[in-house]
Amino acid sequence: MRSVIGQEVSARPTPGNPETATPGVRILYRDEHLVAVDKPPGLLVHRTRLAAEEDDALLQRLRDALGRRVYAVHRLDRPTSGLVLFGLTPEAGRRLSLLFEARRVDKRYLAVVRGWVGTPQDPAGVIDYPLADAPDLPLRPALTEYRSLARVELPHAVGRYRTSRYSLLELAPHTGRTHQIRRHLHHILHPIVGDTTHGEGRHNRLFRDHYGCERLLLHAASLAFAHPYTGAPLRIQAPPDAQWQALMAQLGWA
Repeated sequence: MRSVIGQEVSARPTPGNPETATPGVRILYRDEHLVAVDKPPGLLVHRTRLAAEEDDALLQRLRDALGRRVYAVHRLDRPTSGLVLFGLTPEAGRRLSLLFEARRVDKRYLAVVRGWVGTPQDPAGVIDYPLADAPDLPLRPALTEYRSLARVELPHAVGRYRTSRYSLLELAPHTGRTHQIRRHLHHILHPIVGDTTHGEGRHNRLFRDHYGCERLLLHAASLAFAHPYTGAPLRIQAPPDAQWQALMAQLGWA
C-alpha cells in the first residue's frame, strides 16, 4: 500500500484577482483526480444553512488555492481536525463518494477521552450502539472500533476525585452516523475532551485552565482505500498539528 504524509503547501492568489491572497491550505496528497487536505479545528468543510452567517469554509479555501472547482465527498464536524478528501472533477467526486457509501474506506481517528479505556492486557473493543441521524429519524446501526494507545493520571481534582484520568484512543468508525464517534464515546461514559455537545464540562475546563486547550480533541488521522481510477491501495495520513503534539508532550505521550 502506498502511504503518503502531507507537507505544508502555500496557497496562491485566486486567478483573475491577483491582489487577493487566499489562506494557506495544508495539502496532504494530490493527483489528477483527487486532493486530500488537513482541516484545522473550528473550520466548516462547506457552508451550511445551520451556519449561514459563516462565509469561511475549507471547500472555498481549497477552491481559491487551486484556482478550480473541487467536490466534497465526505465531511468532518466543524470542531474536528484532520484529513478531508475532495474530488477534482464531478466524476472523481462521484467515484469517491461511492467508496464511502460502500464502506470501502478505512477511517482512523485519534481522540483524548475522560477515564481509562480498556486495560493494558485488553486495550481494544467495539461500540455497537444504534444512533439516529436526527431526533425525528429512526435508529440505524452504528459501529465503532477503538484501541487504547496511552493513558495518564493527572494530579488535578475533578468532582469528588483528587486526580483525573485520560486515555488516548485510535478509533475506526464502520458507519457514518451524525457525530458517531462523539456520541458513542459519550454512551460508554468516556466523552472526548473539549466536546461541548456530548462531553463533560468539568474535564473541558480542566484542559482549558491547565493546558490552554480550547478545542475538541478529535483528529481524523488517516484514510485508506483503493484509488478510484487505478485501483492501487492508498493510505493518506494527517499528522496532528503542533498544538495537538505539544499537548501530548505535556501529558507524557510524546
